[in-house]
Amino acid sequence: MKEFDDLQLDEIEPDAIRHVRLFFYLVPIFGFFPAVWTLYRHAGSRQERALSRFVIKMAMGWLLLYGLLGASAINADSIPLPLLLTASFMTSGYFGLNVLLMVRLWQRKVIALPLLGKVGRLL
Repeated sequence: MKEFDDLQLDEIEPDAIRHVRLFFYLVPIFGFFPAVWTLYRHAGSRQERALSRFVIKMAMGWLLLYGLLGASAINADSIPLPLLLTASFMTSGYFGLNVLLMVRLWQRKVIALPLLGKVGRLL
């Protein structure tokens, strides 16, 4: 325990702290809020703002599709189960994609998706 008591926040690399902050943005659903806050304050580095825009696009796309599929399932007369299954698969894909992007960030690789663009090298 003694070595942890001696560790000061100043001794941690600023790059490591920024890297941990980028992980928070990629937490499914909850990472949306720090991403919005970063863009609202016009704070953070270029990579943080790019990742924030990327996370917001993904979260808003997931929420829009999830809401549309849920509303369609409620109003559907004969096919609510396939719509609800599609919504659950889409949610699983959203969570899986965020985990994949977290792994790529941990490996310090480029984070990119075909339709959403390249965030850039996050080192």
